[in-house]
Amino acid sequence: MALKITVIGTGYLGATHAAAMAEMGFEVLGLDVVPEKVELLASGRVPMFEPGLEELLRKHVAGIEGSTGRLRFTTSWEEVGAFGDVHFVCVNTPQKHGEYGCDMSYVDDAFASLAAVARAGSLAVGKSTVPVGSAERLAGALPEGVGLAWNPEFLREGFAVQDTLRPDRIVVGVPGEDGGRAEKVLREVYAVPVAEGSPFVVTDFPTAELVKTAANSFLATKISFINAMAEICEAAGGDVAKLAEAIGHDERIGDKFLRAGVGFGGGCLPKDIRAFMARAGELGVDQALTFLREIDSINMRRRGQMVEMAREALGGDSFLGRRVAVLGATFKPDSDDVRDSPALNVAGQIHLQGGQVTVYDPKGMENARKVFPTLGYADSALEAVRDADVVLHLTEWREFRELDPAELAAAAASPVVLDGRNALDGERWRAAGWTYRAMGRPRA
Repeated sequence: MALKITVIGTGYLGATHAAAMAEMGFEVLGLDVVPEKVELLASGRVPMFEPGLEELLRKHVAGIEGSTGRLRFTTSWEEVGAFGDVHFVCVNTPQKHGEYGCDMSYVDDAFASLAAVARAGSLAVGKSTVPVGSAERLAGALPEGVGLAWNPEFLREGFAVQDTLRPDRIVVGVPGEDGGRAEKVLREVYAVPVAEGSPFVVTDFPTAELVKTAANSFLATKISFINAMAEICEAAGGDVAKLAEAIGHDERIGDKFLRAGVGFGGGCLPKDIRAFMARAGELGVDQALTFLREIDSINMRRRGQMVEMAREALGGDSFLGRRVAVLGATFKPDSDDVRDSPALNVAGQIHLQGGQVTVYDPKGMENARKVFPTLGYADSALEAVRDADVVLHLTEWREFRELDPAELAAAAASPVVLDGRNALDGERWRAAGWTYRAMGRPRA
């Protein structure tokens, strides 16, 4: 008899996982405690922008004409308990207010509610990013006969559907005792991607929990390293793009995540490395991760450096009365996520210093307005640039790379563009009459 899957928490991670499980052929029931979200998903719509997700959802949500009907949503824990053989817990783990540590309240509440309804013989599977040691503690909260495994997620916003259906690895943490049963069940769940070549890595609980935070810490380190090199290049007159190209040819280093700019943001990397540092301190090994403090510091410093670049482009004086166009609001392209967005942070800093800031983003406008309602917003890049004294390119959307710089130059008060992502074609913009300046490339 085929396994029945529940997904607890239907945010970015949960909604994607639920749709992907239905695509793999399972009957799936998603649960959320927010009725409005359940109603939205049950109608085949998603509360965020993620390429391909809504189409995948509509392919399987029950009640939509032509769908498989394999995917439903509910607010009932009792229904979840009666339905599920495997329960994936996908709730949020935000940073604690005023602290570096991880807020585990949503995970704890989810496991407590699941423990009250889960059938003996079922398996709970944690996917949320949690501090190491959490799985062992949560296993004790489950009733006898209900197993636990930890299966961290590795989704990239903008590629979440692809990453779920064709993951580059599947990591499964199982307990020392009775781990074989959990492994067997999850091999059945992930049979399709494993058959297509996805590696299946079985570990203990602590290792599985550490994999996600270690991976994010490594990526953050690589990004901040090249941004630190950009600071050196600014001082020495070097070209960080050429430097990155040269060292990227070394196969031990590789060329990915070596584009200097305003740094990383979003809902994962910043809070995950901070939670990792906090947990290391609790374990008495805080010195092992002291380098992450500098990684975080370099990253945050990039935002202030972009503000200063904009000030210099305006003659080094006050922003008062100056018009600044910001292209980008999301923390990365192909997403509507503005959490800890460097682009919005820079826009906000300039606004607070008296600048008249106008923002345009292809998908993030609604969320940006919620975070910074006092900024100006335009309906297009052209409208954002109109009468601007300086233009900041801060999110590397394809739409921005394909803009007509000559058309924009005719609209701007002063054709000066600062490329905070090193993603625009500088020669093309200069040929259209722009003064082009990129981070870490003072002479390029």
